[in-house]
Amino acid sequence: MAGDAMKILLCDCEGSIRTDPEAMCAACPGAQDVHTSLCRTQTDVLANALADGPLIVACAQEERRFAEIADELEADTLAGTVDIRDRALWSDEGEAAAPKIAALMAEATRAGRGAGTVDVESEGVCLVYGASAVVVPVAETLSRSLTVTAMVTDSEELVLPWDAAFEVLRGTIRNASGTMGAFGIVADGLAPMVPGGRGALQFDEPRDGGKSGCDMILDLSGKAPLFPAHGKRDGYLRADPADPLAVAALIPQAIEMVGTFEKTLYIDFHAELCAHSRSGQPGCTRCLDVCPTGAIVPNGETVKIDPLVCAGCGGCSAVCPSGAAEYTLPLPDDARMRMEAMLTAYGEAGGAAPRILIHDEREGRGMIAMAARHGRGLPATVIPFAVNEVTQVGHDLVMAAFGMGAGQVTIHMPTRIRREGEADALDAQATLVRAMLDGTGIGGDRLVVVESDDPDALTDALYADAPAALGHEPISPMGDKRTATRLSVAALMPEGQPFDLPEGAPYGAVKVNESACTLCLACVSQCPVGALLDNPDKPQLRFRESACLQCGICESTCPENAITLAARFDPSNAAREPRVLHEDEPALCVECNKPFGSRGTVERIIEKLGGTHWMFDNPERTRVIRMCDDCRVNAVFRQADNPFQMGEKPPVRTTEDYLDADNENAIPKRKFDA
Repeated sequence: MAGDAMKILLCDCEGSIRTDPEAMCAACPGAQDVHTSLCRTQTDVLANALADGPLIVACAQEERRFAEIADELEADTLAGTVDIRDRALWSDEGEAAAPKIAALMAEATRAGRGAGTVDVESEGVCLVYGASAVVVPVAETLSRSLTVTAMVTDSEELVLPWDAAFEVLRGTIRNASGTMGAFGIVADGLAPMVPGGRGALQFDEPRDGGKSGCDMILDLSGKAPLFPAHGKRDGYLRADPADPLAVAALIPQAIEMVGTFEKTLYIDFHAELCAHSRSGQPGCTRCLDVCPTGAIVPNGETVKIDPLVCAGCGGCSAVCPSGAAEYTLPLPDDARMRMEAMLTAYGEAGGAAPRILIHDEREGRGMIAMAARHGRGLPATVIPFAVNEVTQVGHDLVMAAFGMGAGQVTIHMPTRIRREGEADALDAQATLVRAMLDGTGIGGDRLVVVESDDPDALTDALYADAPAALGHEPISPMGDKRTATRLSVAALMPEGQPFDLPEGAPYGAVKVNESACTLCLACVSQCPVGALLDNPDKPQLRFRESACLQCGICESTCPENAITLAARFDPSNAAREPRVLHEDEPALCVECNKPFGSRGTVERIIEKLGGTHWMFDNPERTRVIRMCDDCRVNAVFRQADNPFQMGEKPPVRTTEDYLDADNENAIPKRKFDA
């Protein structure tokens, strides 16, 4: 086990854990005893352990307390904490949870790669937008801390404080773009306030299309949000103007949005793998279809992801067929390796029929804690697996879980995900996984999605159905997402045959109508992943199914509409080898006998043009279609009606021609008058 050299402190949480101490220690190599109150009466035990070397405390609830003690002692040996209480021991089946504890400790002692960050700067330039009755008091309060502009939407007579320290505009926002520190707005009917004059406030003549920028926006208009998935747009604060408490709650939030902040780079994008389009022909749009914030836009043959707008839902990574959009918390291969470490440790500790519960770090972790404290807790065979957002979960991770030995995968989806319009990616991946499980014969019901915020609903689903172990030899799904999926399916279905998948799945075959295909090979030149291949030795269209993304570029490129896509999965080794979709005998040049193209294509051209087109209205002209490039040029040049033919070239004249008077070609000397 990776953490054998790491000391582990166990605690029974004031005696509330009744699992056999010997079993707990056996599941945690590096633990010698089970303590009772490490956070209160036994802090001396923690202090002594910190002095001995690297240490993990098996209690996540008091992580801050343990960190404070380590700081006071100036000890840098606290490697972290891990929750085995809520996730394993506070349970109706806690006494049988030793294998799960081993899995959780294996996860805790395995370090993953962190995500990158980018700095976001906000200087406190704030726009408050809405009706004057709400906007003016808020702007007055914020102006003591921020640089504020109030944009009012009504034409009511304004009354401002005599010492107002903010600008006032009248107008309506047409659209807004950007994010915290870099918002841009376009407003219509924009009219700045005239600072001078007595009586009612006056405004300049309004104009449309006025542009401005700011660091943050307080939208108190009560109208439609200015951004999609507005709750995820950093720096955009919105409240119902009729709710004074909600409006007041925005003020401290806005004041805190000044300074330099670190923004997580959730997506590592590899443009060279993107199959969005080629040569103007549309291809894959899966990431564009599921992004809730509008952070992804087309960018020529690929797409562009704005890291400052991206809110980290991970839907683009889940649906990306090539791995071009790669989620970083964690990276896909890190997630699979972490899960493999947990399942391996579970099995080595004597656990049987493991199940995986995928949940997020916020609502999901809270649900587990509530179920442990007030309900039945998690079953002993259910291993919780935390991710940043469950919408980042792709079919590759779920299928890898089955390939590595899990008998069931449950995904907890908080209800906010569907409410906020972010469920499309997870729904599509769940549908794809169930189709794969049905295709392998083990049954799509082994994937369960629990969409609830009720802890009891989650535990009821977990206790209700505990399917038997699959019984295959677990595999290590290495490689990219497609390779990992293929290895997992092959493990579940060693002698598998192709099976159908839902339309739009990122796996499948290309079908060619041979009677329509002319072997022009335009599809080969446009295929972004090399799934379609030619043969330099003969007219032939070949296809490697394992590489096909079902992006549709070949289908839209084909001038003869001879290509259709068929979503399916072929787990056999044959899918990795090129196979011939269509071929023809080579056409031989009638002049030099050199092969130069497809015989069928040449005959089809002659059939369509011979005797009907003015350029091929006689047998001599039609014959050039049967010639290679070189012979065709020579033949056309020799034709009597060659459109590029010129008169005979005149003889070259030399100096002698000019001087020889007897030469009929000589040019007479010019005579000059005296």
